[in-house]
Amino acid sequence: MNSTPKTSKSRAANPLDQGREALRKQAWSTAFSQLSAADREAELEPADLQGLALAAYLIGKEAYGAEILARAHQRFLSEGDTPAAARCAFWLAFALLNDGDFAQAGGWLARARRLLADGQSDCVEHGLLMIPTGIRALREGDHVTAYAAFVEAGAIGERFADNDLMTLARHGQGRALIRRGETARGISLLDEAMVAVTAGEVSPMVAGGVYCSVIEACSEIFDMRRAHEWTSALERWCNSQPEAVPYRGHCLVRRAEILQLQGAWADAMEQAKQACTRLSQPTPKPGAGAAYYRVGELHRLRGEFAEAEDWYRQANQREQMPQPGLAQLRLAQGQLDAAETAIRHVADEVKEEGSRSRVLDAYVEIALAVNNIPAARQAADELSQIAARFNSQLLNAVSARANGAVLLAEKDARGALPTLRQALAVWRELEAPYQAAQVQVLIAIACREQGNEASAEMELHAARNVFEQLGAAPDLVRIDALLNNAGPKVEGPLTGRELEVLRQVASGLTNRDIAVKLNISEKTVARHVSNIFIKLDLSSRAAATAYAYRHRLV
Repeated sequence: MNSTPKTSKSRAANPLDQGREALRKQAWSTAFSQLSAADREAELEPADLQGLALAAYLIGKEAYGAEILARAHQRFLSEGDTPAAARCAFWLAFALLNDGDFAQAGGWLARARRLLADGQSDCVEHGLLMIPTGIRALREGDHVTAYAAFVEAGAIGERFADNDLMTLARHGQGRALIRRGETARGISLLDEAMVAVTAGEVSPMVAGGVYCSVIEACSEIFDMRRAHEWTSALERWCNSQPEAVPYRGHCLVRRAEILQLQGAWADAMEQAKQACTRLSQPTPKPGAGAAYYRVGELHRLRGEFAEAEDWYRQANQREQMPQPGLAQLRLAQGQLDAAETAIRHVADEVKEEGSRSRVLDAYVEIALAVNNIPAARQAADELSQIAARFNSQLLNAVSARANGAVLLAEKDARGALPTLRQALAVWRELEAPYQAAQVQVLIAIACREQGNEASAEMELHAARNVFEQLGAAPDLVRIDALLNNAGPKVEGPLTGRELEVLRQVASGLTNRDIAVKLNISEKTVARHVSNIFIKLDLSSRAAATAYAYRHRLV
């Protein structure tokens, strides 16, 4: 949006001057309240209406912001300032696109293009209108058209020295190049766009949008180090203006993803749930489904299967495909046929390479579980090809782990070991303890296949310590089986009924589900659960689940 009018030198204590001053200081709530008060006294000038709309957007009052910006658009039209009216229409469309309202956004863009169609206005707004063209082409997979649109927009931005347009254009070029496979060039342009953002050269609307998009691009190409760096930068930007709310949810989703990778699962859960709240109020926004999916993933990894299924279902309701997590959940529940069917269908549907690589990784795991070694080999080979094109540390580690697992299934333990040790080294460099422990289990199996029982035991115990610290209950069950750590079937402190309830808790059932299954009241179940926690000195259902798995009670 246009820069706000300068504050009066007299600094008269009236709402209009106070609102303008608050805008300059990025005190968005104050700006909103003061400019709203001024607007009630007398209708604001169009430039001040733009300032009020910006403040409204940034404190989360998107609908009111759109209403005010539409008023500014009409005022500029009535004054004959066609470029300014077109710019208002562009920003309305930009906000609507971010919220996923493509039809309304298309209407405002069509109006802006019509206003500038006479060819008499040589203005920066022509360049701004190229941005949605590029975004739409990217969304449709036409990367060549997208790149050309962003290049044209950038040229106009440079001619008019418009930082907002230049930054949007460079960022768009970067994303188009990455989609075309020119990752190094694309990343360079994204970093250049981010320099303008971190230097404070662009408006807040552009800053927040570019931050989120760049972090999303880093996630697409598995560049988690860069994603971590820019997520931290976005967090600092949000903290510098605590009243600005629209981008905090997106920041939290990516932060949860990074925290999960780093093994901070409790913190990741907290961040993901906060993202769910922020992105669902007052109405669901694009990205809400990803937040719900992330919560589901964390529950699945901890063995909380009922909770995982519920969060996956909610993610699906918010237009986020709950895969491959749901297929992996079916595998963990022992529903092998359902897992294989689900992952096969997903693999047929997902074509974009970043998302496909995640599907292929799960496909290898599930195919090996059902002893479909040819399918696992095919998936691992395709994953290797994608990893070679991306050449990212994380994806190379994913590919090496998958290939090592398939080599083990093909009875080539000697060939699997170097590949698995390479994967382990990268996971450790990325400070990803869970993935490193998974590879250690495979290394242990390879050592055992070659008769090296001492090394196998050492790797298994090291991995077990990690799984126990993380609360990865399903992985503890598998590793205890490999260690032949059967453990007692009945624990002294618990009654028979309490053992029964503990088994149901570990299976992921809620108190209500357990009550129905055991034909007792929900109140009785709650009492049994409380007794279990006290007798075993446990603090949560996750801890109880881990205990049950560790002691082979399920």
